[in-house]
Parts: sequence; structure tokens; C-alpha cells
Amino acid sequence: MSGDAWTGDALVYLVHHAPALGPKEDPQQPLSPVGRATADDLARAAAKRGVHPDAIWHSGKLRARQTAEAFWRACNPLAAFTAVRNLQPADPPEWMRDQLLAEDAPVLLVGHMPHLARLLRVMVGESSESPAPEFPPHGMVCLSRSASIWTERWRLAA
Repeated sequence: MSGDAWTGDALVYLVHHAPALGPKEDPQQPLSPVGRATADDLARAAAKRGVHPDAIWHSGKLRARQTAEAFWRACNPLAAFTAVRNLQPADPPEWMRDQLLAEDAPVLLVGHMPHLARLLRVMVGESSESPAPEFPPHGMVCLSRSASIWTERWRLAA
């Protein structure tokens, strides 16, 4: 593991899906060619930081699944890979926060804005409508948990 890896109680990696095609180009909105390269680059950078999740969760939308697959390949091809509920753009962030409190192993989840920004805020103890902290577009944030307190450890921008 890299010196950047955290050895606390629990880790969660929040990832915003990479750039996708617009709905007029393709209604399923897969990753664009730039998005595929962005996802691969971010996943490799995460692997260099010691990211090795036991589970990779994604929203089920194609762009999130394709981004999650890049992390699966780069960080841990043996991780459980699953589409989960509560990662859609309009879902209340408290639902996912509560789900993550039950996890002790490292989890990487790939979702959408504005949900990820709101989830980050509630996990660090802010209101879901609070203006800070911002989430890096198409980037990643690492959080560690001790008891029910989440702390941001680092972030990667796309």
C-alpha cells in the first residue's frame, strides 16, 4: 500500500462518473472517448495512492458503470462489483450515508451530481444544502470513518 493509504476504521471513496456523451448523441449516455481516458487515468492515480476497495458500487447508469469498471480493473479486479440503490442524482444523501455506516471494509462508489456533493456534505457533518465542501467534477474524494464520524483524507481531480 502507498503511504497515502489510510489505516483507520473504514474507508469510502466517492467518485463522480467521467465525462459522458450527451443524451442527443446517445440516449444511454456512455462515456465519451475523453471520458474513458479520464476514468482510466483517475483509476490509475487512485491505485497509486493505495486504493484497494473490497466493494465497488455504481448507480446502474451506463456512464457510472463504465467509470466503475475502470476502477475495478485498476484497483481491485477481485472486488465485489454491484449496481446499488440510493446513488441516483435526486436520491436523499442520508440514505447512502446510513448504508455506508454499516460497512467496515473499503467501498468505492460511483455516482452523479448533485447527489455526490450532497452526500459528501452530510458525511462530514454539514447540511445537505450547505455550500461546502465542493466535490471535484469527474473526480474522487477519500473519506475515513471512526465510529460515525467521517473525515475527508484526500481528493483527486480529473
